[in-house]
Amino acid sequence: MKQTTQRKLQINHTRNKQQDHTAVMDETAAKFRYEDCQNEYWNPEEFSLLHGTPLWEQSTPTQKLILNHLYWVAYYSQIVSAEIATIYFNQTSAAGLYAQEDFRLICDTLDLESSQERAHINAFRTIAKQVEQALFGKLIFTYPMRGPFTETMVYADTNALKTWWKKIQLQYFGLISANNTFLACQYFTVRGVRTLNGKLVQHKLSNYYQKHPQPEVAPIPAKISYYHFLDESFHFNSSTIISHDVINFLPAPTAFERLVANLGVLGCQRDHFHFSAAMNGIFWYDPALYGKIYYVLRSPVFEMSDSDAKEMIRRCFTKESEGLNRSFLTHQEAMESYRIYVEKLGYLWRRNREMSLMGCNSMARCLAMQRRGFRRFEGYFGEELEDLFLSHAKAQRRKEEWESLV
Repeated sequence: MKQTTQRKLQINHTRNKQQDHTAVMDETAAKFRYEDCQNEYWNPEEFSLLHGTPLWEQSTPTQKLILNHLYWVAYYSQIVSAEIATIYFNQTSAAGLYAQEDFRLICDTLDLESSQERAHINAFRTIAKQVEQALFGKLIFTYPMRGPFTETMVYADTNALKTWWKKIQLQYFGLISANNTFLACQYFTVRGVRTLNGKLVQHKLSNYYQKHPQPEVAPIPAKISYYHFLDESFHFNSSTIISHDVINFLPAPTAFERLVANLGVLGCQRDHFHFSAAMNGIFWYDPALYGKIYYVLRSPVFEMSDSDAKEMIRRCFTKESEGLNRSFLTHQEAMESYRIYVEKLGYLWRRNREMSLMGCNSMARCLAMQRRGFRRFEGYFGEELEDLFLSHAKAQRRKEEWESLV
């Protein structure tokens, strides 16, 4: 490894250690009380759930605050999924470097980053669970802790067979990358692309805290966004150094290594193919999200009937809106930044360097997909959710009646 590359790694690792936010993030998250900051925004207004849609336009100021908080909850629930996978693949990739000289610095860097990821996960879940319990009495976007082989994209265009196949692929990649230095380094190409997507949004979320008129009393979730962004900036640096510099000191990849590497980047394109009317900056497959939105609309926050909730979902997701256009622009910005990030990686196929799969999506294609998804939802899935919602509401009323008697 050249001295210049070694120096880059050393500077990044040293500065990350010096500015490590693990302790302050743990301390800050432990102080979170939803009632202390429920009456103020946590993100810029545009980063609110379903911002720029008919629901946002007709919401009261209080409801808009809640939609802003729910964006934070939903966004960082997606980040939790990605960081669980990152912790595992950091370690398998480090194992793939054991046979190389000077591997310790990279492994020390990954150990530090994994420790930080665990702190991030704890902070996100601490806040998200408290918010959702306060608003709904149950978890909506938050989910039980999961393993690293689960579908990383929380709301994806998937089914049982696709989920099983994705699990097999992730397990196999972890196995072979632990014994293959090229694939261990190439993992950071995919990690860099995924982190780059996060940086586009998280920089704006962190600015909300930085520009707060009184940062010392800013809402705790905004502080957590800021601390997380600072940590992730160092993680992005290490991804770039390993995938762009370190990899150049290895022998040219074999045909098999090139195949696996390109399939990984192609999989990233598939994960980031969609753009969401509900969540600007997270490339979710919206039809998989309809059920969650339905529950929010039926909850005491909005108190909609079954028919009104379904009609609102139809209007928000199957029609062009300011919110959907903003998400599309974010999708285009991400795609262009990905192209720049990978343009000098000679082992990639042309369709990966050009991000042509992501480029196939469009506003018209997205709306056609939403309309197909809504027709399916409105039938079987809508009736099923109505039954589930009524069952939960009945159980909640019984609980409240019992508590009033005790």
